[in-house]
Amino acid sequence: MASVSSFGKYTHAIVRCIPSSFATAETTADGSDSGADPVDLAKAHRQYGVYTGILRQKLGLQVIELAADEGFPYATLVGDLAVIQGDTVLLTRPWMPTRRDEISCVKKVLEELKLRVVEVTDEGATLDGSDVLFTGREFFVGISKWTNHRGAEMVADTFRDFAVSTVPVSGTLHLRSFCSMAGPDTVVIGSSEVAKKAMKTMEQLTDHHYETLTIPDDPAANCIYARLGQKSSVLLHRSTDEYPNSVQVRRREDLGFIEGWGRLMWVFWGNTMGSICSI
Repeated sequence: MASVSSFGKYTHAIVRCIPSSFATAETTADGSDSGADPVDLAKAHRQYGVYTGILRQKLGLQVIELAADEGFPYATLVGDLAVIQGDTVLLTRPWMPTRRDEISCVKKVLEELKLRVVEVTDEGATLDGSDVLFTGREFFVGISKWTNHRGAEMVADTFRDFAVSTVPVSGTLHLRSFCSMAGPDTVVIGSSEVAKKAMKTMEQLTDHHYETLTIPDDPAANCIYARLGQKSSVLLHRSTDEYPNSVQVRRREDLGFIEGWGRLMWVFWGNTMGSICSI
């Protein structure tokens, strides 16, 4: 089993540039018909530049930048495509069939990094990486519109050293739409009823006690915790302009943080999941 002390330590980040086609695709990316606001591509590109700059300059990561592909409007959401823990990668099988061809590009990079790559081959399984939360001790997998029980079983089959529990997620959200890790033993969680029910389920399923940091806004709970050296850590999170009340909660909790990533930018994170690879 990986040491909890390694949680939050990263060496690489994989990101993918934003295609112009994302401007229209993102308005229905959650599968709803609620009419989300159109994406401001110019703003998205600015956010992308700030975000990759933070990864390189503040976190000191080697950033692997994949080219945009107009045929894959959602491909910038790379966190859905792989679950990574230690030197093992589970390539997912996204719920949207049109996204499954995005994986080959990411697979090539991960193989070049000499990671052990496992693929979901069961045609009955669906698994989005955004439904997988790794706490440093165990996995929680959201059973949602995007991920089914067979997909969760693939996580358990791949990462046998860790407990894997399933958490029902209603509506069109992913599990990490409203929660993430704010530290090795701290879960940051939104305040919606869906988030509250999921947190209650996780507490019932785990043998470990996690501190919880509850914030008013669900989207602001999707953060990235990273350790810098032995004594310093940061929390990358949504900006004060977007969610001032949620940021104020973090300040009161005296969490180190870096602002600046916008609502469009996702990455993999290796000791937890996604595309920042810890190797």
